Amino acid sequence: MTNIFKGTGVAIVTPFHKHGTIDFGSFGKLLEHVISNKVDYIVVMGTTGESVTLSSDEKNALLHFSIDTINKRVPLVVGIGGNNTQAIIDAIKVTPFDEIEGILSVAPYYNKPQQRGLYLHYKSIASVSPVPVILYNVPGRTSVNMTAETTLKLAHDFDNFVAIKEASGNLAQCMEIIKNRPKNFLLISGDDILTLPILALGGDGVISVVANAFPAQFSEMVRLGLKGDFVKARAIHYQLTGIIETLFADGNPSGIKAALAILGFIQNNLRLPVVKVNQMVYKQLELQIQEFIN
Repeated sequence: MTNIFKGTGVAIVTPFHKHGTIDFGSFGKLLEHVISNKVDYIVVMGTTGESVTLSSDEKNALLHFSIDTINKRVPLVVGIGGNNTQAIIDAIKVTPFDEIEGILSVAPYYNKPQQRGLYLHYKSIASVSPVPVILYNVPGRTSVNMTAETTLKLAHDFDNFVAIKEASGNLAQCMEIIKNRPKNFLLISGDDILTLPILALGGDGVISVVANAFPAQFSEMVRLGLKGDFVKARAIHYQLTGIIETLFADGNPSGIKAALAILGFIQNNLRLPVVKVNQMVYKQLELQIQEFIN
């Protein structure tokens, strides 16, 4: 089961019309774009999908549209996380999991739990989830770092924790997890820019933002890295580093939505409190993307 989460997952954006409703037409085109360009699986309603601004009805519609459009061509992972443990449990209980391969569940944010609180939070999720769960550590957003010790305890204590998306930016922490993890527990990069170094350390792939725009190239880099062909993988890595840095210069998903608008996939619309990138970043992305595709 864990092998389906190796390689490149894409944290898909949620396109919006100018007046704020979900643009399902553009969403369908984007799903086809990443599938046809060989990503290994798709994550809907994650951070990049602006899940925290979606209503329950919108999440339900987005999930069913994703299931119908993907049609089992690649595995589907759904983001179900937050800082209210009971609310997550309730959401899991009403989610239709027949065609969903896993859950990505972000560490609780804002209320800043202790490590024991993080452990008990995820233990509660493990007790109700009918599908594998990918832990998600992103202290830059949550204000709490889930330590390697906590991650490893969860991985050893519960069979349905199959991976962690590590976005701490701490390679020493990643190494500790990789060194001491149980068999078949994956370390997945949560930082596009650190994906190749993490693969070199023994990591297993990425849940990517830039793969929304350049799925073929980024997926190929990951495949090469997993094979140990770091000479070819490095060439792609350095072709994309400038774009990746600019994507995050003025916030995510603002950067990737600007890039996708430049490429003609979606309209450049977001939901407050997130806003569009500034004009300087937008123009820089235009130049970098033009240079890359030429």
